[in-house]
Amino acid sequence: MPRIPRTAGRPHYNVTFAVLLLGVGAYSLLQSMVVPVLATLMEHLHTTQETVTWLMTAYLLSASVATPILGRIGDRAGKERMLLVTLVALTAGSALAGVSNSIGWMIVARVIQGLGGGVLPLAFGIIRDEFPIAKVRGAVGVTAALTAVGGGLGLILAGPIVDHLDYHWLFWLPMIMTAVATVATFLFVPESPVRTPGKISWGAAALLSIWLVALLLAVSEGPTWGWGSARILGLFAAAVVVAVLWVLVELRSQAPLIDMRMMRIPAVWTANLVALLFGVVMYTAMTFLPQLVQTPAKLAGYGFTASITQSGVYMLPMTIGMFVLGVLTGPLAARYGSKLVLIAGGLITMVPFLVLSLGHDHSWQIYLASSLMGVGMGLAFSSMSSIVVEAVPAEQTGVASGMNANIRTIGGAIGSGVAASILANGVTAAHPFPPDSGYTDTFWFLTGSALLAAAAAVLIPAVRGAGADRSTGTPGPDRKATADKESAPA
Repeated sequence: MPRIPRTAGRPHYNVTFAVLLLGVGAYSLLQSMVVPVLATLMEHLHTTQETVTWLMTAYLLSASVATPILGRIGDRAGKERMLLVTLVALTAGSALAGVSNSIGWMIVARVIQGLGGGVLPLAFGIIRDEFPIAKVRGAVGVTAALTAVGGGLGLILAGPIVDHLDYHWLFWLPMIMTAVATVATFLFVPESPVRTPGKISWGAAALLSIWLVALLLAVSEGPTWGWGSARILGLFAAAVVVAVLWVLVELRSQAPLIDMRMMRIPAVWTANLVALLFGVVMYTAMTFLPQLVQTPAKLAGYGFTASITQSGVYMLPMTIGMFVLGVLTGPLAARYGSKLVLIAGGLITMVPFLVLSLGHDHSWQIYLASSLMGVGMGLAFSSMSSIVVEAVPAEQTGVASGMNANIRTIGGAIGSGVAASILANGVTAAHPFPPDSGYTDTFWFLTGSALLAAAAAVLIPAVRGAGADRSTGTPGPDRKATADKESAPA
């Protein structure tokens, strides 16, 4: 099929939207699909528990570096161009993982897949460029919700894929999705009409990469290496020192990679604080709730002895809830405001962990908590992303949303590290399962984190509509064929 000429008119924004959702969905699946099958991969790849966890750590580190940097390059060099690069990396990484039979090559493949983190900020930027202003909030909300839904769906699909195919198909299926998305992007996603002039500050990019890797490596490996070990303390110290140096370089730069003045916008820094706390909640829950239900009751004295597939069924209400509420968030935010929706999401998210803190011995408690998590997280993730997009100029959408997504990842790493340390207390060679009280303490920790997220959301100031200039309140950059798109059906 020949590529649609750019001069023949821009594709309808709904076509562009469908392509973006395909790429974001594939990236989201890859985030979580490995989590419930780490034990299976450890057996097939003939490796150790400590080594197999690098399949998550490597992906996390790569995505943390790639997400803000690719978002910024897209703002300057063209979002469509960088989206193609990102999707090609996702496809290549998935293909390599699909043919890998050794842990070394699998880790390399996960590093390449992590470059797919750039899909999120690039998608948000393209939506802001291409959609009618009235449609931006809803489209951003659905896209943000899909990142969470895809994570939940990955937990559900992992079991049936491994049971009926084999572990290679955990990567073959996303590879097919990203390959189709790559071709569709080339055909149907228009070139960026909004760009930021100037060169990329590669020195700032290097400093950003160093402190992010140091921080995330420390919080990821803290439970294994020991929080008080010289390696962990050294990594934390390096992260602080390099982060300060990075900020100083960005403040003095004529063309900063990430504009510190943008990061100080009240709506941006408060939304990022909320993102950090929600990252703690969501990623920790998605990691350790399946672990709880898979625990053999006869050996541990608690748990549900669920298979990988059965543990996915427990997470199904959460996935459905995140999708439904993610779709509804746009209309709700238009009526009540994104801030109020975000606060409601935080308060609702607190309830399921309170339920699990008080008791997690019966299946109905898990299903109830899973359902409430879907409602709360669906509201929160969609509205949070909308707030960031609405708060910054159009030319900074990619980097702002990239940093917000990155901060969620950091929160997830922190939450998972803290939870792993809590659960490690009481584990011995004779009793390799965490004590039940460890899960109770973990759920109290997540209850407090969700409450803090709702409290932080109260601090978010009101922001102007998408596309408005912060200083003047005037409409943002003119979008080609906006009038035609405003009148077109959604």
